[in-house]
Amino acid sequence: MKHILIVANQTAGGAHLRAEVTRLMEQGATRFTFVVPATRPKKGLTWTEGTAHALAEERLERAIASLRDLGAEFDGKVGVERPMDAVMDALREHDYDEIIVSTLPHGVSHWLRADLPARVARYSGLPVHHIVGVAEEQRATA
Repeated sequence: MKHILIVANQTAGGAHLRAEVTRLMEQGATRFTFVVPATRPKKGLTWTEGTAHALAEERLERAIASLRDLGAEFDGKVGVERPMDAVMDALREHDYDEIIVSTLPHGVSHWLRADLPARVARYSGLPVHHIVGVAEEQRATA
């Protein structure tokens, strides 16, 4: 049984992720763990760690709910604010076979400016699949 780690924030639960999970299930993956970093909300000038955690928790719950009907086992947790640290924490807790990093498109994604997919691959030594999606807010207005 393959166990896949999914790291996503604003793109959690999108159609691009659903397609990737379906593809991986066809290759034998049956267990997925989400990590949604509790990053600072982009809107507004003030925020608290509690606000960031609550937003990440909502995204995590929606993402898992949107993918459960595919038939795989899903679980997840809210990670620390910095996505690389959230990935490192997850890798210390469990063994994974592959990692999916879901980001916003180039030019918009802070994770891509920080070269997160390549950094995760170097740190983990695992196959890393980078997929691009749209922000939750964009999906709601589309």
